[in-house]
Amino acid sequence: MSQKKEERKARWYFGGLGSVGAAMVTHPLDLIKVTQQTQQGKLSIIQIVPQIAREHGVLAFYNGLSASMLRQMTYSTTRFGAYEVGKNYINTDTFGGKVLLAGLSGFAGGIIGTPADMVNVRMQNDVKLPPDQRRNYKHAIDGLYKVYRQEGFSRLFSGTTTATSRGILMTIGQIAFYDQTKVALLKTPYFEDNLVTHFTASLVAGAIATTLTQPLDVLKTRSMNAKPGEFTGLWDIVKHTSKLGPLGFFKGYVAAFVRLGPQTILTFVFLEQLRLNFGHKTVS
Repeated sequence: MSQKKEERKARWYFGGLGSVGAAMVTHPLDLIKVTQQTQQGKLSIIQIVPQIAREHGVLAFYNGLSASMLRQMTYSTTRFGAYEVGKNYINTDTFGGKVLLAGLSGFAGGIIGTPADMVNVRMQNDVKLPPDQRRNYKHAIDGLYKVYRQEGFSRLFSGTTTATSRGILMTIGQIAFYDQTKVALLKTPYFEDNLVTHFTASLVAGAIATTLTQPLDVLKTRSMNAKPGEFTGLWDIVKHTSKLGPLGFFKGYVAAFVRLGPQTILTFVFLEQLRLNFGHKTVS
């Protein structure tokens, strides 16, 4: 007679909570990535970090933290939540099912998270602008309000096309590949449902997600940080970026991976700990 095994399933909002926790740790890395992507020069991470610290102080690395947290509350809560709920309607036993559900979840998250994402980019980019050109948003809500009042409601969704496309690829790279890698590891005799497995699967997912999303991330950052009328459309941004050569679309790749790798690992480690300790109890 087989013995029933008790398992715990994640609640729909655990991914959002995990993402907020991860963002609080990795925000300085995200700021460095944005700074590197929006410059037209070729300063390296080694040059950018001391420059920011010297000119603006250590606390400058946390510019836009409130917007980063708001972005995760909207963007990541939506995509992780949609993925968990969607498992009831789409078969995720196959990798194709995981990719389909992750893509749909990322699409929804990309749209909902765009306003906070734009304010996040602008607040982070303030550190490299002259004082008279800074937007000086006090916090995320202040930024959203000022964009709405000064530039109109539609401006809040500037960069939605690239943000949504990036959200689709990011969610596929992170969630679908994490799920698939974790399942593959647990089928071997060497891994169990523990921290080592969660770390390994999330490291793989972080590397894949960075590679898939970097070109769109560069275009999204430039679009959101642009002044009104600076570009005529997405294709204009593509042409502007292409002047730097093919590698221009991968500007900030190292910074992106250094940020996204730990961010992905921490998100899933936090999510899994929430699942194991506070998740729904099921019997299989």
